[in-house]
Amino acid sequence: MDKTLSQLDWSLIRAFLAVAETGSLSGAARELSQSQPTLGRQIKLLEDQLGLRLFERQVRGFDLTPTGESLLEPARAMRDAFGQLSLRAAGRDDKMRGTVRITTSDVMARHALPLIIAEIREAEPDIQIELVPSDASENLLFREADIAVRMYRSTQLDVITKQIAVAPLGVYAAKTYLEKHGTPNAIADLLGHSLIGYDRDDRIIHGMRAMGWQVQRDFFDVRCDDQNTYWELVRAGCGIGFTQEFVANKDPSIARLLPEMKFDPLPIWLAAPEAMRSTPRVKRVWDLLETGITARFPSAQA
Repeated sequence: MDKTLSQLDWSLIRAFLAVAETGSLSGAARELSQSQPTLGRQIKLLEDQLGLRLFERQVRGFDLTPTGESLLEPARAMRDAFGQLSLRAAGRDDKMRGTVRITTSDVMARHALPLIIAEIREAEPDIQIELVPSDASENLLFREADIAVRMYRSTQLDVITKQIAVAPLGVYAAKTYLEKHGTPNAIADLLGHSLIGYDRDDRIIHGMRAMGWQVQRDFFDVRCDDQNTYWELVRAGCGIGFTQEFVANKDPSIARLLPEMKFDPLPIWLAAPEAMRSTPRVKRVWDLLETGITARFPSAQA
């Protein structure tokens, strides 16, 4: 084997894949939590070490050259192998100490997980917790997280999943909004009110259509996809909105409306790589997460 190839740094391959798959240094920087200059230097170093031109620099980003295209699949195979190596090595760690990385949605990370993590830290002070708020699907097999708390079931292979609870949904408004605009007493009354919806996310539209309301995007007077910002718009009195009961119930400035409007609750799933699930610290945090979540949310079997 060529000595240069045998001494390639994995971080350079990782940078190559991130730029190739996102098409830009900025996208790769967000994905890897690194700076654009660092990634730019890594790409140049990789090209220099290989003696090959992997990208064409364009105004709109980076395009793979034919040579770069030919290296994409082998690089992905390296990523898969590295991920499996990391998982298997970590899965052998039998100490009840170290770090467990948890990923969950922005809403769960802000409104539900902090108190539960405080309980975990109280019970296991030698286990450090990294919380990753994200609505993206972190790849558990590449150790982007050890445990995921999600409102959907992970479909990745070699990942253990368990539905532990559900998060009921409801219709809510700030009391200040209702004082100014009145309280709707029937579902039809919503037509006379300002409603807050999502921008590009069409889940609310699909839910309302399932109840017989043939609404479009412009049915909503205010629109925002970021879940925490969405809730702040409701709290500020911008209109009537929809959210999980556990978010709204702890806010005395908010009133529940139209309990007869029934929505399918969101399922709450735990997921972890099979290779990591039996590691003592991961198993312990999984069990404590399950205990904390089921104490605060209705059972999945209810």
